[in-house]
Amino acid sequence: MFLQPKRSKYKKIKKGKLKYLNFKSNQLKFGTIGLKALESGTISAKQLEAARQAINRKIQRKGKLWIRIFPTLPITKKPTEVRMGKGKGSVSYWATRIAGGAILFEICGININTAISAFKTGGAKLPVKTKIIV
Repeated sequence: MFLQPKRSKYKKIKKGKLKYLNFKSNQLKFGTIGLKALESGTISAKQLEAARQAINRKIQRKGKLWIRIFPTLPITKKPTEVRMGKGKGSVSYWATRIAGGAILFEICGININTAISAFKTGGAKLPVKTKIIV
């Protein structure tokens, strides 16, 4: 099951660029250990789900895991070998923009060494550089 919004105001929106640092959601709110993005970029719903599954497997479903980001950005794509023009393509997948410094995952209720190992595995599934914060 991939993350996507139940409904959105607009079906297709512009992607835009993201090159700033995040100072709003850069602190732990729920858990004791977190996975922080060091650079800005976009993370697709599939990548987020893969990271979540990898982390859950490592912690063997003990403790509590929070996902602090949600994919609300529809990424469109035109089919291959289609000529230019004729409007924007259909929605291919959902993604989220993240700024450098944003907390992606938080965890509590498990051993610190297990959590660090889980976040290393989960961070490897993501397209941005990450750091584990305690």
